[in-house]
Amino acid sequence: MNLRRTNFTDYELLRRQPSSGAETVVLDAESFHRFIALERKRTERSGNPFLLMLLDTGHCLAGPEDGKLLNEVLPLLAVSIRETDMTGWYENSSVGGVVFTEVGNDGPTSIMGTMLARVSTILRERLNIEQYNQIGISCHLFPDVGHDISQQPRNPALYPDLARRDRARKVSSAVKRTMDIAGSGLALVALAPFLLTCALLIKLESPGPAIFRQTRWGQGGRLITVYKFRSMFNDKGDRSGVQQTVAGDTRITRVGAFLRKTSVDELPQLLNVLKGDMSLVGPRCHAVGMKAAGMLYEELVPHYHWRHLMRPGITGLAQMRGWRGPTDTTMKSRARIAADLRYVENFSLWLDVKIIFGTITNELFNSSAF
Repeated sequence: MNLRRTNFTDYELLRRQPSSGAETVVLDAESFHRFIALERKRTERSGNPFLLMLLDTGHCLAGPEDGKLLNEVLPLLAVSIRETDMTGWYENSSVGGVVFTEVGNDGPTSIMGTMLARVSTILRERLNIEQYNQIGISCHLFPDVGHDISQQPRNPALYPDLARRDRARKVSSAVKRTMDIAGSGLALVALAPFLLTCALLIKLESPGPAIFRQTRWGQGGRLITVYKFRSMFNDKGDRSGVQQTVAGDTRITRVGAFLRKTSVDELPQLLNVLKGDMSLVGPRCHAVGMKAAGMLYEELVPHYHWRHLMRPGITGLAQMRGWRGPTDTTMKSRARIAADLRYVENFSLWLDVKIIFGTITNELFNSSAF
């Protein structure tokens, strides 16, 4: 049997032009992770679950012997599964995997039991008892059992592509946090006289605190308290954040109108950045229960909470693109969240720099805040 590790491009070609059976395709780890990510998206659209089965020797064999047995097992499985299924390396030469696509909706216990029995039968027929006992098998059904796919990932095994990305981002994330601390600290010191003047003007115009506090979503879905300059009369402000501001809103004070127009009301969030609750750049920090076009964001936009995989930012990709103001249509709402999710997926330090300068340019020449 001719075993060949292939990449994702080769796989797509093979799907269009099925082989005659002379060659057994086993994806390498990177390509297999991409295949799992693609199946997740298909499942999200179709609602048809898939099963990821992982095979691991548990490193009970030393050195090259650890991967040698799986090198024999994976091609055995590859020729025994449907054309729509796929075998590959979950971890190169360490952990193998099989994705069974569109496994039906008979219930997780039934699905896992059926597939486990099928694979176990194949292995028992082809391996001796000692080899068979060295292989551990685990099953992971997507969508995760009892888990809403619109929420944050719960079973890491089903998201190897995200884990790989997160490992690659560790250095960038550390640098980003350093930039947040340095940037927010320096800004607070440099802007202290201006911030104190703003606070004084707010107090002189209307009674109440100069700083407005509101509970919002933070990283990981935890709740944080966000600071802003109060821009409304104290007895008319909406601490829940559900009631959106509109043009000509009578709740806004004269000083508040200036602060909002220039986005100066956001500057106290530098304290949130310094504390570690927020970042200079990230998905915008939404109030809990915030609605868009009359619907909760969680109901309107799939994967809404995935935007909370990163710290919320004072500014973000959506703001740089001009998506500000009330979310009175579903198009506006989805466009903002799409930009947030794109940022989460493609985060880099260079992207942060572009967003910061893009936001400054927009505020100076194209501000749509009110």
